[in-house]
Amino acid sequence: MFENENERIMADYDLLIIGGGINGTAIARDAAGRGLKVLLCERDDLANHTSSSSTKLIHGGLRYLEYYEFKLVRHALIEREVLLRAAPHIIWPMRFVLPYDKGLRPKWMLRAGLFLYDSLGGREKLPGTKTVKLNKPPHQGVLESRLTQGFEYSDCWVEDARLVVLNALDAANRGADIRTRTEVLSIEADGSGYKAEIKTNGTTATVTAKGCINSAGPWVDEVLKKIQRTKNDKSVRLVKGSHIVTKRLFEGDHAYIFQNADNRIIFAIPYERDYTLIGTTDKPYDPSEGKVKISQEEIDYLCGAASEYFENDITPEDVTWTYSGVRPLYDDKSEDASAVTRDYVLELDEFTKDAPFMSIYGGKITTSRKLAEHVMEQLHPFYDYKKKGWTETAGLPGGDIADADFDAFYEKMRKRYRAMEAKVLLRLCHGYGTRVTLILGDGDTAPELGQHFGQGLYEAEARYLINHEWATSADDIIWRRTKLGVHLSTSEKDAFTEWFNSLNS
Repeated sequence: MFENENERIMADYDLLIIGGGINGTAIARDAAGRGLKVLLCERDDLANHTSSSSTKLIHGGLRYLEYYEFKLVRHALIEREVLLRAAPHIIWPMRFVLPYDKGLRPKWMLRAGLFLYDSLGGREKLPGTKTVKLNKPPHQGVLESRLTQGFEYSDCWVEDARLVVLNALDAANRGADIRTRTEVLSIEADGSGYKAEIKTNGTTATVTAKGCINSAGPWVDEVLKKIQRTKNDKSVRLVKGSHIVTKRLFEGDHAYIFQNADNRIIFAIPYERDYTLIGTTDKPYDPSEGKVKISQEEIDYLCGAASEYFENDITPEDVTWTYSGVRPLYDDKSEDASAVTRDYVLELDEFTKDAPFMSIYGGKITTSRKLAEHVMEQLHPFYDYKKKGWTETAGLPGGDIADADFDAFYEKMRKRYRAMEAKVLLRLCHGYGTRVTLILGDGDTAPELGQHFGQGLYEAEARYLINHEWATSADDIIWRRTKLGVHLSTSEKDAFTEWFNSLNS
């Protein structure tokens, strides 16, 4: 039947989703929860690219107000608290300090913008804006002495790659077929649906689906070319965002947001206990540049921008780690990469009658759940859903914490696993929420964790991630499922990689 003897016909699906980033997994979750039979294919690992390279914030986007993106900001602000309730273990409130710097945006403009920011999204749980004095602790001695006044407002921190994985996990729990390391080689309109050839670990297969979602992020145009031969009038604009990580620059759980003379902003955020995360840049990206990585120009820019505010200057020598990602923004033809809309566009085609093919342009982590909901609304004419919209009040795996009170939950775990090192237990509780018992067991105060690879990474956690969260390489674990790659020494990483590889030898 097939030219390749490895090919075989698989069961039909209602929906084929291409791309395992935040948009693809959020759509898979919503669709599976409505009763659709879903297949998600991700060429690499979940959150392998853009979705693990963010600034790791659930936020409205304060600076988008300057571009009159009021609708986007409002939706994002509403989603802050929806997501905070859904996953209080991987999302938590954070206060941001915005210094007033004479010669940049005037004080009245900052105050008015923050008032609008507080008011647009129907804020409930998060505290509002207040004025702060920067010549007193904890800011005194951290920031330059010229900075005496500022404003403090609320947004949220998120473990971005884990948010992607939890969406995929919830989708799988509701019946979705999640396949990583699976590339879609070709797509063909076939009768009343689509036929796709997929490849996993060298083995090809043919699958059919009534509808298809192209959520391939930076590769959305590349996927579209697999089925559409004519020129596409929509296109994605690729913008590279890079971050630097330094040793911790200040004490406290707050973050800073700094204005720059070029009208951009950067964040300085506490990261992984011992570090400070600084970013991001906005640079046009061309795929011909090859591997996505930070440039020396970007490192210099971030160091210089931060040094304008911190008492102690930041130099490239202070940078301990960097990461970069490509944001697939909808091309609204803006000349300035920073001004390109962060809103999303859903482009619906029917390459064969009554069979939807939708391409996703743009979007951001904060609005991913809402994006998925809008996708399902547009697909409704093609499907008979068993359930209406449901994700607004549904928790993510591990997020079923009473009253979304993580601190109370952690104290309960401290009593249960009282022989464990507090730092390790806190990280596990943040990473897995109520599912932490799948790693630690349900009763032993000193659970058997197996081999220790360093920095609190134990065999028990690694095996859980392999068995439950699609981890197929050492990097999947140390750089995406956890961020322990920042802490592990080179020898510890090598030892863990050797152990992981031995599992398949």
